Amino acid sequence: MGSELKYFTVLAIAVAALLQSTAAVEKHVVGDEFGWIVPPGGHYAYEVWASGHKFSVGDILEFNFTTGEQDVAKVTKEAFDSCNSTSPIELKTTGPANFTLDTIGEYYFIGTKDKHCELGQKLAINVTSTTSAPAPAPGPATPRGPVTYIVGEQLGWFVPGGEFSYSAWAYGKTFMVGDTLVFNFLNETQDVAIVTKAVFDNCTTNSTLAVYKYSPVHIILNTTGEHYFTSTYDRHCENGQKLAINVTGKSAGTPSPCPSPSSSITPAPSKAPSAH
Repeated sequence: MGSELKYFTVLAIAVAALLQSTAAVEKHVVGDEFGWIVPPGGHYAYEVWASGHKFSVGDILEFNFTTGEQDVAKVTKEAFDSCNSTSPIELKTTGPANFTLDTIGEYYFIGTKDKHCELGQKLAINVTSTTSAPAPAPGPATPRGPVTYIVGEQLGWFVPGGEFSYSAWAYGKTFMVGDTLVFNFLNETQDVAIVTKAVFDNCTTNSTLAVYKYSPVHIILNTTGEHYFTSTYDRHCENGQKLAINVTGKSAGTPSPCPSPSSSITPAPSKAPSAH
């Protein structure tokens, strides 16, 4: 009886450990709902996607694409940098394609179809740890001060040719009351319009809440909830110059705004210092 009890105890511990390890493995869907495509905004889109994820040994990358239109190759860093697809480490041509991350270190993936890599269909990630049991629930988040976000970073505010770029830019960012959005663009070629969700969805830019024509535009977020931005220039919205964000809380040190019947987003003074 004693030996049987010991056997079942060891077996139970082993099964529990296996289940715990399995539960900790994560599947990362590359590009989320956009999948594995030639991104309109260039390679920046997948850089932003990767920055919002932590990759561990044992995790899986899933590349969703249309078979025959796309493929995915695992390559060396040199091949990644030069978009050389002649000798891939591994090539998968049927979507969805899965790759298991089996070692710590850097991984590189590209599309091998004509000019797809050069046009931005490339992903570099860094696997930094082995898979472990889920971490304990975090304590209360440390309050942070207001943050200034440069919309599109070095790309600025322009017509990217598709909706993916600004969705990817916003992905993984936490927007809070008191934060500032900065829109950089070339005057008389772009503008920034604050709009409702309906206008955002339909690109009916003849109905706006506010329009700002001179760069840079500083907009302070002063209430929680969803906020929508686009451009009133012809077909700019339809071609992807649109941004939707969700403000989820209040940053530390942000005074409560006075009630106002006006828009919940306030333009900052043009000479106001940026918060970092």
